[in-house]
Amino acid sequence: MSVIKDVIAKVKQTDPNQPEFHQAVEEVMETLEPTVKKHPEYVKANIYERLVEPERAMQFRVPWVDDKGNVIVNRGFRVQFNNAIGPFKGGLRFHPSVNLGIIKFLGFEQILKNALTTLPMGGGKGGSDFDPKGKSDGEVMRFCQAFMRELFRHIGADVDVPAGDIGVGGREIGYLYGYYKKIRNEHTGVLTGKGMSYGGSLIRPEATGYGTTYFAAEMLATRKLDFKGKTVAISGAGNVAQYAVEKVTQLGGKVISLCDSSATIIDESGIDNKKCNYVLELKNVRRGRISEYADKYKATCFEGKNVWDVIREQGIKVDIALPCATQNEINGKNAAALVKNGCICVAEGANMPSTPEAINIFQDKKILYGPGKAANAGGVATSGLEMSQNSMRYLWTSEEVDNRLLIIMKSIHKNCYDTAEAYGKKGDYVTGANIAGFTKVADAMLAYGVV
Repeated sequence: MSVIKDVIAKVKQTDPNQPEFHQAVEEVMETLEPTVKKHPEYVKANIYERLVEPERAMQFRVPWVDDKGNVIVNRGFRVQFNNAIGPFKGGLRFHPSVNLGIIKFLGFEQILKNALTTLPMGGGKGGSDFDPKGKSDGEVMRFCQAFMRELFRHIGADVDVPAGDIGVGGREIGYLYGYYKKIRNEHTGVLTGKGMSYGGSLIRPEATGYGTTYFAAEMLATRKLDFKGKTVAISGAGNVAQYAVEKVTQLGGKVISLCDSSATIIDESGIDNKKCNYVLELKNVRRGRISEYADKYKATCFEGKNVWDVIREQGIKVDIALPCATQNEINGKNAAALVKNGCICVAEGANMPSTPEAINIFQDKKILYGPGKAANAGGVATSGLEMSQNSMRYLWTSEEVDNRLLIIMKSIHKNCYDTAEAYGKKGDYVTGANIAGFTKVADAMLAYGVV
């Protein structure tokens, strides 16, 4: 077998019950095949195998007390995957589906994503199987404090800097940071996504959604196209989806869909700024369900279905798809339906939202396809900018941060596009993103020797 196939086979043998991690490793490693011949020094130093093995992985007990006085036990995780180019950096996910395999897949993807940002950040990820939905503020606070009682000993501004992810928004970051500050007696940039009143960055909440839209715009520009007059499908209803809607609308597109875990709404008249503001209030303040949008604005609601199932079943025409919900939300059938219904561009706001079968369809049909590690890197890029501002004890304006974000996303796009072309895969953003991120990390690992 080849070096690459050996690594994939060993991962599957060593961690047989981690399918999401297998999927992420396989997707990345298969595109790195051209680097084996071009960089024999990587093979000699066994960089490929070292890349898929985390520096360390922590699993810990998180006991906390609910509002009824019951003691509840959850599992906490932090995987510090690779810090070759900077401190470990990656979000915390609170969701019942969280397990070690999912955290490893997310941490592995984060290595290459962070390398693409041009900022000095390594890759890591963490979280818990705790579900914040339906919990009171007091319960969420007590859980976050219990979680931080263990996590604090593994993180630091120059060691590992967590952030938010699914289930971890501004409320949770506030509770986590407040407890860290209390037990460490220091005010430092150890978490990003912080509130503006205690060290956050302007544009950070908007960054992933904005960045995904900027990346899609750059891809469209390669074919002399833009968002104006285009019909756009967006999945999710959280932070990423909300601000993707906002930016797409600013660029002249019409967003017709959103979803959460309970339902999908289709609004053929478009989700304009007024409706988008309602979604922000609904999800971020009242923590309601997206079906309430349908009641208020007379949109069509499909209970128990995701956006891509609805588009396939209803034959809805869309020009651009921005999946911003969760992993593997677009399967092969959904991808085929998107292509059939006129989709010309897919940019991933979520991490690994397309299955391998879906990706193959997009690439075979020459759809502009931006993988998550490139397209949604705006969030972690702005986290890096927040770290810079914390280090300087300085705050940039919204315009400064947004402009830096736009420059970074343009740079990521150019790097992916040029790298793909250099390796004979012009227009293949998956190969371009993987090789560009990998070579930067691999060169740093080589410089350190065997450590």
